[in-house]
Amino acid sequence: MFQLLSRTRAQKHAGDRSGDRDFRVRSAGRDLDTDRLRVSSILGALDASIREAEQEQSGLSGRVEDVLARAAVTFGNGTDEYLERDALDSHHQTLFGNEISNGQRRLQELATTIAHFKFLKAALLSRFPDFKPPAPAA
Repeated sequence: MFQLLSRTRAQKHAGDRSGDRDFRVRSAGRDLDTDRLRVSSILGALDASIREAEQEQSGLSGRVEDVLARAAVTFGNGTDEYLERDALDSHHQTLFGNEISNGQRRLQELATTIAHFKFLKAALLSRFPDFKPPAPAA
């Protein structure tokens, strides 16, 4: 009997607090739109990151090629060039070597990062098969 009374009071108390409103949820269409917005924001961030990393990679690749060309000019073309090279040319060779090494290291990092971002994008799209990403801008 005590349990019956406490259950009735609890129901009445809960009903008083909620203003006797019925429980309602959003429509399925609205839920789908909300989910699409969430997936779209993540996909947009991934696309932007991929695009920016590819632009950095393209620019850096051109600069590394330029440094390689400048380094080739300071090498000379004689077989004993390294024996008679000026100290200034040797210094430039060291600087070019460092720049080339750092540039190639960064290019490798960018290639890895881009591959990871593309993997995340593919994983996202595989987990949300009903999501149709917008066509890429031309």
